[in-house]
Amino acid sequence: MELEEMGKLAKAAARELNRLSKPLKNTCLSAVADNLVKNADMILEANKKDIENGKANGMPEALLDRLSLTRERIEGIAEGVRQVVALEDPVGEVLSMKERPNGLLIGKKRVPLGVIGMIYESRPNVTADAFSLCFKTGNAVILRGGSDAIFSNKAFVSIIRQTLTDNQITPDAVFLLEDTSRETAARMMKLNEYIDVLIPRGGAGLIRSVIQNATVPVIETGTGNCHIYIDQSADIDMAVEIVKNAKLQRLGVCNACESLVIHREIVEEAAPKVIAMLRENGCEVRGDSTIQRITAEVVPATEDDYRTEYLDKIISVKVVESIDEAIEHINSHSTGHSEAIVTKDYDNAQKFLNEIDSAAVYVNASTRFTDGFEFGFGAEIGISTQKLHARGPMGLEALTTTKYIIYGSGQVRP
Repeated sequence: MELEEMGKLAKAAARELNRLSKPLKNTCLSAVADNLVKNADMILEANKKDIENGKANGMPEALLDRLSLTRERIEGIAEGVRQVVALEDPVGEVLSMKERPNGLLIGKKRVPLGVIGMIYESRPNVTADAFSLCFKTGNAVILRGGSDAIFSNKAFVSIIRQTLTDNQITPDAVFLLEDTSRETAARMMKLNEYIDVLIPRGGAGLIRSVIQNATVPVIETGTGNCHIYIDQSADIDMAVEIVKNAKLQRLGVCNACESLVIHREIVEEAAPKVIAMLRENGCEVRGDSTIQRITAEVVPATEDDYRTEYLDKIISVKVVESIDEAIEHINSHSTGHSEAIVTKDYDNAQKFLNEIDSAAVYVNASTRFTDGFEFGFGAEIGISTQKLHARGPMGLEALTTTKYIIYGSGQVRP
């Protein structure tokens, strides 16, 4: 099917979705979750083809991990859909209602965005997440995943479209663009007549391409050069565990720690313990001259290292003289995603929270919690690092806009 035809059908579907009752939407989403689990064998068989192709093409380990599905991960994806069912539907919520001196009642209510376009890479779970959030909020969605996950994505969308049909709902609520060429993606970015907003989710190159080439409005989801700052009063054992979790639990995710900042007063004690843990887990450490002097087997860090989202077993380390220098370094090198401080000092914790300019800022916790599921949103459609409309993990409310509703009793403007 041609992209323009998809756009027309999705636009029509969005109008139909806006009329669906909340119970019917939830019933359908519950059925989608159940059917994903029931058809796990079909999904895994499709995913196997993607994995084999990825290995043949030399895909890095971290990206293969993002691409890989297991029964447990499919259960997790289905649970994300069920969590969306349990959430309050924001569509139709009246946010305010005020009476003007002339008797007009002017209110504001939440409404769907319309048709959402998603361009994303090797994460087949995004297919189910994007659909569930868009459907719950009355939006149709056109999905353009990467070629790396095409078989997995086709399996997910096939199951979802069949479930919609079984529930007497138009299957055109979701489309998968099976042509994964750059030319088709470029056309999608300019489909203003049918797509109301475009959400890219993936690496820096993809996001930059969408921002630079799209004429459709874009919600920017960012790459994650996430930092952990070990303050002079930090509990070092706590810091070791937080860094271990943030850096090594999953490498190929945007909320993984890529950069470590350590206060000079604690570096002689903290750095050997943290770096020993990283090295024991096969992680390469790239540090400044102070870190190189304190700890053996540290690779000299370049300025580019402090700006890099590695998505690999590599981390940069910087030593600073003060919390002010730490904040300045992080704000200058961060992608605005997630940063954390490990400290026992309340004032420093508050200073860090107030002055770090990122979507999510933590005190004594891993950056890995920047996630729609962990924030109680169920699935997420992405993590926005921009400052307009939505910022941080994007749940249901981020997929709505507002309109004014005005009640009169015959008023005319003089």
